[in-house]
Amino acid sequence: MSDLTTLLEVGGPVAALGGGAAYARAKHPAAYWSTVGLPVSTVRLLSSYGSVMEACGLTVAPSRLRALAVKATTQREVRPVPPRRGIIRPTTTGLRIRLRLAPGQEPADFAASAERLRHAWGVHAVYVTTVKPGVVDLRLVGYDVLRRVRMPRKVAHGPLKVPVALREDATPFIRDYRTIPHQLTLGATLSGKSMYLRHLIAGLSPQSVALVGIDCKRGVELAPFAPRLSALATDPEQAAELLPVLVNEMEDRYDLIKARQGIAPGTPDEEITSDIWGLPDHERPVPIVLFVDEVAELFLVATKKDEERRDEMVTQLIRLAQLGRAAGIYLEVCGQRFGAELGKGATMLRAQLTGRVCHRVNDEASAKMALGDIAPEAVQAACSIAPERPGLAVAGDTSGGWSRIRTPYLSLGDAAKTCRESAHLVPDLPALKPFRPDVPVRPVETAAPVFLPRPVTD
Repeated sequence: MSDLTTLLEVGGPVAALGGGAAYARAKHPAAYWSTVGLPVSTVRLLSSYGSVMEACGLTVAPSRLRALAVKATTQREVRPVPPRRGIIRPTTTGLRIRLRLAPGQEPADFAASAERLRHAWGVHAVYVTTVKPGVVDLRLVGYDVLRRVRMPRKVAHGPLKVPVALREDATPFIRDYRTIPHQLTLGATLSGKSMYLRHLIAGLSPQSVALVGIDCKRGVELAPFAPRLSALATDPEQAAELLPVLVNEMEDRYDLIKARQGIAPGTPDEEITSDIWGLPDHERPVPIVLFVDEVAELFLVATKKDEERRDEMVTQLIRLAQLGRAAGIYLEVCGQRFGAELGKGATMLRAQLTGRVCHRVNDEASAKMALGDIAPEAVQAACSIAPERPGLAVAGDTSGGWSRIRTPYLSLGDAAKTCRESAHLVPDLPALKPFRPDVPVRPVETAAPVFLPRPVTD
């Protein structure tokens, strides 16, 4: 009886501890990783590093000098050696290990064995990054960071850089307009495309940049950000008037650049430029980011007159995509579908959009429109996005690289508040003043009257 009592006394706390750990793993994976997952995975890695590398075929024969030393000092068999391992660096989401490759190895060997390493060390995923020739980083992610997105506390900021989402390897996805000037974002209804656009506008609002919008859904997506917008077109007719103004602005900026290039001989080479970023600060015009929501609405026509207007708008968009980067004009094109069936010029415009972000789509053809021409293997990843995970997307570029990302939640009220607080940063562009949206006056909130108690007198 006493033994049973002792067993119950010991087993109760153990069961409670195990239940608490299981609950934390399901509901609070970050806390579970920091307290339980990190120590367990570290012990597994240190104790099984050599055997796991050998099982994965990532070991090589030792050098002749080492083999002779082993034979001379011990009677053990000379075994293959794993890559030399650096210090294990824990992070809030996993572990990082730097490995020096043995002669004859390449990073692709480790990338091919990433799934085996994941199971051997009990982590969620393993990613391989090349640091320099002969050195790679293994990033071990302890849990699914895309289930509940938490952006890192320290994120690199800069001009025209917006940390808009989190990658599946726990690194931030930064939209850098200087590196990738134009981007196409596709997604079905309720896929998270609007949330992605909301983060971009909120991230650009505190910066010195002009924001221009074309929202053919009567402005329901971009109108809440009107205090920060320099121009807004809410239907194809207004867009047909706005786009020529942007093209003229681009041509004026090219004239400014050419005037700078035509300065006197003997000018230092560093003062000769081919884009606005080489101009002095006092001469450089403010960059412009054009957001086009539901781009298919610009292609739809009903009459012959609409067809002529459509051709003009598409031509102007193609010109901005081809020539706008040097003039500091960047495009962010969004829609549900974007293919050749939209009409003449659609494929040519898509080819100019370097960046691609594909949220959940309704058919495989839509995913191929976004990713098929740059990363065919990413098409299947985009088609497998579940409706229960809005904001999850596949991001790629014309280099062929791609990754899964997810945008954190940002309420429309918070994004609109950011735009209102930065309304004083709207640059002075005379050409865009006729298209400046009307900002409704917010009602002044008055405090409820305070009723003081009446004093009691005799």
